[in-house]
Amino acid sequence: MRSLITTSIFFFAIFCVNAQTIERQVVGAAGGTFSNTNASAEFTVGETATTTLSDGTTTLSQGFHQESIQLEIFIAPAVYLQGAALNPNTGQENLMRDDLRVAGLIPTTSPYADGVTCDASIFNRSGATAIVDWVLVELRDKNDNTLVVRSQSALLQRNGNIIAADGDFVLTFNVGIDNYFVAIQHRNHLGIMTATAVLIDTSNVDFTNANSQITFGSNAQTSSGMPNGIVGMWSGNVNGDTVVQYSGTTPDTPAILSAVLNDSGNFLNFPTFAIADYSNNDVNLDGIIQYSGVSPDTPIILQNVFAHPGNFLNFSTYQIMEQLPENN
Repeated sequence: MRSLITTSIFFFAIFCVNAQTIERQVVGAAGGTFSNTNASAEFTVGETATTTLSDGTTTLSQGFHQESIQLEIFIAPAVYLQGAALNPNTGQENLMRDDLRVAGLIPTTSPYADGVTCDASIFNRSGATAIVDWVLVELRDKNDNTLVVRSQSALLQRNGNIIAADGDFVLTFNVGIDNYFVAIQHRNHLGIMTATAVLIDTSNVDFTNANSQITFGSNAQTSSGMPNGIVGMWSGNVNGDTVVQYSGTTPDTPAILSAVLNDSGNFLNFPTFAIADYSNNDVNLDGIIQYSGVSPDTPIILQNVFAHPGNFLNFSTYQIMEQLPENN
């Protein structure tokens, strides 16, 4: 700044003595040179704004002031998990079950990589806004739907609405207003994504409407066992390989059997033994893992395989493939 003041005084002195002027010129970001017949001076005007930093309270832009820059967007997605929608509570057929919450099994720390935490009091909510489980919400690049721009763990309510871990009814992402693909993932359901990049500002992204589906891919969601007019994410991806399969090359059922037989409490190795746990092996999200017996998880996988529209030959080895694009 001192250099600019000195230069200004220098110019003023020269111009007063010589009574000369310099024509106005466009000042570029890289600077330039002003000169007349008696004097010449180089100058810079500073840097263009190339970086914006924010700690959530204070925002700093490097370079010149610019017009208002949108640093946050808000989104309110909605989705159903098939597992939690099966065998609904009587009189609550349009709501998912919250068995995991009732049993006190949902952890306050997200099972996804960001390790977000929530206050345990949020699990005291009941009715339509009670918490079903954690999900992962992704914003993907509008020009490359395999590129995750931002992601965050969030909480799913019984009515399908996804809320922030702090209880806010919208999710906040520190990115500019633009078009993004929106993807939802769950630990033992097949992930989904919007068919097109959607403009995100304060937006509702509803994956649940069976009559107006917005999901990318073919049969990416299911109506099997779901409430009328609602589609949900396919349940049964127990081993996390993006495929639901009952038997064959990459089946999910052996993981359930192994968990049951190897549980320390099952000293007689009964396949009907029931484990109360928060686990990927819990296909119907009732908080109980069972291979066979009163409330088994494996038949749900078989039912899904048979229910898939692509399995017209009813092969138990049929693979239900996740329709979420990945960067291979």
